[in-house]
Amino acid sequence: MRTITKFIVHCSDTPNDRDVTIEDIKDWHVNGNGWSDIGYHYVIDRDGRIHSGRPVRTAGAHCYGHNSDSIGVCLVGRDQFETWQFDALRKLYASLLGIFKEMKPYGHRDFTDTKTCPNFEVKEVLT
Repeated sequence: MRTITKFIVHCSDTPNDRDVTIEDIKDWHVNGNGWSDIGYHYVIDRDGRIHSGRPVRTAGAHCYGHNSDSIGVCLVGRDQFETWQFDALRKLYASLLGIFKEMKPYGHRDFTDTKTCPNFEVKEVLT
């Protein structure tokens, strides 16, 4: 198993009222970007359901320079998220923290000056 030290949260940057599926995101990544698979390990839809994407044992393609030691999670939406999406995010983080004891939460924006993703302070939501 990979050594995981980062739990990196993203947003889909799609209109807040648009239902986007994990299949949609996989299509953007595979057919749009030419990647081998979806870049995220998990996607949380607008209903708060957690969907598995790329296997956790495989490095993601979600945060340049930080894929080898992280798990990538995407919340569907741009800057307005539902309470149940945050509840699901907390549940997922707590579950994975039980396995990856050294893992810390981050937003994608913590690793780049050019993005605001996920448009909320991840550490405030998860700690």
